[in-house]
Amino acid sequence: MRKNFGSKTWLYPQPVLIVATYGEDGTPDAMNAAWGGISESDELSMCLSAEHKTVKNILKRGAFTVSMATAKYVTECDYVGIVSGNDVPDKLVKAGFHTTKSEYVDAPVIDELPLAIECRMISYDEESCRMVGKIINVSADESILDASGTIDVEKLEPITYDPVRHTYRKLGEKVGCAFQDGTKLKSEAK
Repeated sequence: MRKNFGSKTWLYPQPVLIVATYGEDGTPDAMNAAWGGISESDELSMCLSAEHKTVKNILKRGAFTVSMATAKYVTECDYVGIVSGNDVPDKLVKAGFHTTKSEYVDAPVIDELPLAIECRMISYDEESCRMVGKIINVSADESILDASGTIDVEKLEPITYDPVRHTYRKLGEKVGCAFQDGTKLKSEAK
């Protein structure tokens, strides 16, 4: 038996994305966004309402970075989501975050968050709140790389947003191998 809840934004997992920009005066700014993901092989899309200072910055600068929020910095990542840059212009400093200018786009990379997607804005639709960015580069701190030099999700410890309980959850253990486990059923079907 199923229980119906109607129209809800309950998709799992919802990555917690920290979107960073520079303001007109060069001050780094960031916001927490849970509605986003990869929309094309080289594009990232997010639902960001126009009143955010971060959105205004993106529209003026044409660039942004998106870092994965991590379990280690859950408090700081939540803070940049509940405090507006319109009210607290130095909220990244108050969160204890430090930034470095991206080598690829006109936006800051948050040093403490070890994985960043560096984007150039492609489009923004104020009515639907859809911001689309072209992925120019992905940068990762060496602390989250495995012995072969690729990203290790267990070292990254990304968090996801639970929209039902309004909590953050750390992504869990490996349960299978993509593009491999299903081949067992393919061979049985013959």
